[in-house]
Amino acid sequence: MTRICICGGGSLAHVCAGVLASRPDVEVRILTRRPELWSPTLTITDPDGREYRGTLACVSSDVVEVLRDCDIVLLCLPGYAIEPTLQNLALHLDAHTVVGSIVSSTGFFFAAHRLLPPQTPLFGFQRVPYIARTQEYGRSAHLLGYKARLAVAIENVENPEALRSAIEDLWQTPTALLGSHYEASLTNSNPILHTGRLYTMWHTWDGQTPYDRCPLFYREWTDEASEQLIAMDAEFMLLLAHLPVTPGAIPPLLEYYDSHDAPSLTRKIRSIAAFSTIPSPMLQTEEGWYPDFGSRYFTEDFPYGLHHIVRLASEHKIAAPHLTEVYRWGMDVINRRK
Repeated sequence: MTRICICGGGSLAHVCAGVLASRPDVEVRILTRRPELWSPTLTITDPDGREYRGTLACVSSDVVEVLRDCDIVLLCLPGYAIEPTLQNLALHLDAHTVVGSIVSSTGFFFAAHRLLPPQTPLFGFQRVPYIARTQEYGRSAHLLGYKARLAVAIENVENPEALRSAIEDLWQTPTALLGSHYEASLTNSNPILHTGRLYTMWHTWDGQTPYDRCPLFYREWTDEASEQLIAMDAEFMLLLAHLPVTPGAIPPLLEYYDSHDAPSLTRKIRSIAAFSTIPSPMLQTEEGWYPDFGSRYFTEDFPYGLHHIVRLASEHKIAAPHLTEVYRWGMDVINRRK
């Protein structure tokens, strides 16, 4: 029996908990601030109509209760919640308990190195295993999509291959072992893709005049956004060359999107059907539309994503003017909103 504690109450926490708890060889506990809202059983449905029903062994806000004899702790949390959760866990972990994160690009490994006991076994996914959406909080969720393959970074484990194999079995998905935690911690996805696009949309906004409409974030992508993205990604690639990252582990965005210049990248991003209806992060008022600087596009991708890229570039003395300019702009609008 594998005992897993899942920290969090978002969509990924629901789906991971329900799917894993549906297995007879897995016991799932939930660490949450709102245990009273959870049912003892979770129901998860996938696009093919398959239903997973998982009975939870424990749902509690008591860290001691949920960690007792636990084999794996899995953080399914937004960036801002990672550090306080690790601080809460630190004094109660057994030496053998493995701590992992479903999302690694918002500072998990950097925070774990600072806050957890030395040599705590760690793992983190490079990309999330599911596309998920909560249906009824604490009771049901939709598994909207599986990933064909996964990759994990593993540290402080005597036999990384054994843990990789266990993760592969738990998620029933082929899983590769990454060369270092940087290959999971750093990404040119949301922390560059989102922030670069947001910068080109609103860095010249006067802070007062409303917009008459809310554009689609991807479907109305611009060549200006592609040019900004390519410039930021080139600086990101310079940083990777100074880190223990396997060549090709994080491909350049032009390569990833099978493009060769800004116009072809724009066409590619605009053509992605799964993203075609996603709106820009904006709020509608009687006067019109305003940028939503409180959305996760801002509160997650700037302080917990792009922050680490810019910090590492500075530490390694990598010239990164485009990354730095976008980061400073984003943090400025976030701080002015407080």
